[in-house]
Amino acid sequence: MDLKVSNGPGPGDERTTSLLLLGFLQSCPHSCFQRELEALGHELPGHLFHDDELQTDGNRCSHFPLAAEAETDSERQEEAVREVARQLAQIGDRLEGSIHPGMVAGLASRFSVRSLSEEDRRQCLAAALEQLMQTCPPDVDHEKTQLLLTMLLAKKIADHSPALLRDVFHTTVTFINQNLLAYVRNLVRNQMD
Repeated sequence: MDLKVSNGPGPGDERTTSLLLLGFLQSCPHSCFQRELEALGHELPGHLFHDDELQTDGNRCSHFPLAAEAETDSERQEEAVREVARQLAQIGDRLEGSIHPGMVAGLASRFSVRSLSEEDRRQCLAAALEQLMQTCPPDVDHEKTQLLLTMLLAKKIADHSPALLRDVFHTTVTFINQNLLAYVRNLVRNQMD
């Protein structure tokens, strides 16, 4: 399946990035935000948790003639995204210590200000990410490190203040789609090949 290449995120990209971040966060079993994460997963567009109808023979019910083929491609892509998320979470475990608790507390404090706009939240996230990237060795894969640290910041903020999970999640998805979309597309495409 070829993923369409475009300049900006489409509805499929939003779903892919949401699934990537959701999978990444689900790979953190000892976090304080599991209940909030489960609720968020059920609220996301595209029902990232499947409640497919099963027929008596055990197959999924197809409402459209070509739905079975499209569903297979969609399932393959979803599994690829989940696998990428698991791999990133494993790598992220090694980087997690590079995020200072004071930075997390400051971000959580900023995100808890209700009057803060979505753009202001993204700018806070970008500033923290830029600060973290300065501590990384120059020979690391810049985009991979940026993606990992962005998702780790989301995890750490949600762990610090579970009530902020929904806001942090949406801000992070938007940030990734604006700054790392081509990289995410390539990760998923390479996993599917």
